[in-house]
Amino acid sequence: MTKFIFVTGGVVSSLGKGITTAAIAVLLEKRGLRVSIQKLDPYINVDPGTMSPFEHGEVYVTEDGAETDLDLGHYERFSHAPINRYSNATTGGIYSEVIRKERRGDYLGKTVQVIPHITDQIQEAIRQGAQRGTDVAVVEIGGTAGDIESLPFLEAIRQFALKLGKGNVCFVHLTLLPYLSASGEMKTKPTQQSVGKLREIGIQPDILVCRCERPMTEEMRRKISLFCNVAPCDVIQEVDVATTIYEVPLDLKREGLDDALVAHLGLERTQAAPMDDWEDLRRRFAEPEGEVEIAVVGKYIQLHDAYKSIYEALAHGGAAHRRRVRVRKIAAEEVCDRDPAELLAGVDGVLVPGGFGERGLEGKIRAVQWAREQGLPFFGICFGMQAMVIEFARNVAGLEGAHTSEVDPGCAAPVIDLMREQRQVEDKGATMRLGAYPCRILDGTRAAAIYGRDMVLERHRHRWEFNNDYKRPLEDAGLTCSGVYEARGLVEIVELSDRPFFLGVQYHPEYKSKPLEPHPLFAAFVGAAIECRAAAAAPPTSKA
Repeated sequence: MTKFIFVTGGVVSSLGKGITTAAIAVLLEKRGLRVSIQKLDPYINVDPGTMSPFEHGEVYVTEDGAETDLDLGHYERFSHAPINRYSNATTGGIYSEVIRKERRGDYLGKTVQVIPHITDQIQEAIRQGAQRGTDVAVVEIGGTAGDIESLPFLEAIRQFALKLGKGNVCFVHLTLLPYLSASGEMKTKPTQQSVGKLREIGIQPDILVCRCERPMTEEMRRKISLFCNVAPCDVIQEVDVATTIYEVPLDLKREGLDDALVAHLGLERTQAAPMDDWEDLRRRFAEPEGEVEIAVVGKYIQLHDAYKSIYEALAHGGAAHRRRVRVRKIAAEEVCDRDPAELLAGVDGVLVPGGFGERGLEGKIRAVQWAREQGLPFFGICFGMQAMVIEFARNVAGLEGAHTSEVDPGCAAPVIDLMREQRQVEDKGATMRLGAYPCRILDGTRAAAIYGRDMVLERHRHRWEFNNDYKRPLEDAGLTCSGVYEARGLVEIVELSDRPFFLGVQYHPEYKSKPLEPHPLFAAFVGAAIECRAAAAAPPTSKA
């Protein structure tokens, strides 16, 4: 029988429930348990696919093509849990399904209400999220205790726990111990009030994970235990990490969180496997042998979460080489109005990520041109790959009017054009080319050398594509189309083969990068940046 852990949050948002949830999965997997992870989101959007990145951060795409919350990226990076469309459920999705059933007559004329119909549907979503063969399903509840939007989800998990019985469900509540510099002390009252809100609903937390800037005292632990009705050994501190979020599993392990979870769920007390791989990872981040600086030129650069997976994948690539990656964030619009040399001077590589629409596109194209002319490593992802193609078409192949039809439908040379199957699409939600597709890699190319194999499976999220009508003139000018989706002849990878790393991909490799398993493209890109930095620092050779 699958056991369940429900992770709730209190006091404030952005406490790090997603990272804590992912760390819990790591600790349980180290116990030899099979784990699934799920996020329940209280917003009314069916999924985040139609939201602005400024509103919600990046959209994370699963192998099976679901557009989901960015926390699923944390789940997949940290753990081996299978992540798919059932790993994320929203208020919008729950209500849509209930309304569909009502229209079909499934409720046999009954008045449809939040309780029991909405809460029943939430519980059904929870069961779907628990993958077959799972020992423990970890379920994160979005929002904070007391939010009106979260109430149906909290009521649903209260009912769910009642049905499964004691020992089959564990409630973990993440809360905040704020430090007040004026008084020089941390305060427990917000935690007490947050737990009080849950208890009003009928949920008694089994374990408290307390976020804090500095370690709590034993006196504070006993006070929280007394006022929140939680055993002292189940009051776990989660102190802000010094170097990287990948320290969190190690910190929670030292605090005994895995022992507490195993005890509450009545799981067999198997010996935990050593965390040597995570300790080595921590050292790679904490004790780098050097650093490189990568410029990320993007449309949504003002919000860190908008390119969360990009930044994490760069960090993974750096850790693979024992280097710290410093990211210089540059708004693409700024490159439109200023000299790229002024904004990009001193960087060791340039990355242009995705981002729909006209705003900032010319800045991205100028950044690509500057990197090409300076001989710097360049990596283009999705729209960044398209910007690379447009720049090459204009400035190397000499195709007058080269552009994307997304921005200029009447351009003379639409080297990037709308996919055929997208031309009749009107709805915006979940209608792009989404999920994993196979890509055949051409022998003898830079991409083939990096991947070390001729077939890869990568995730997509786009409507526009490389226009094969211009493949011949672009290849004649020196662009190599090194990866293709064979079923449609769709170009997936382009590169300049005369450079150490100048490559663009239509897909999103950042979604498949893990700290312990860096994506080969990111590892190779950072490696090329390291070599570029070393070459720039080397003294000039004297001529005989």
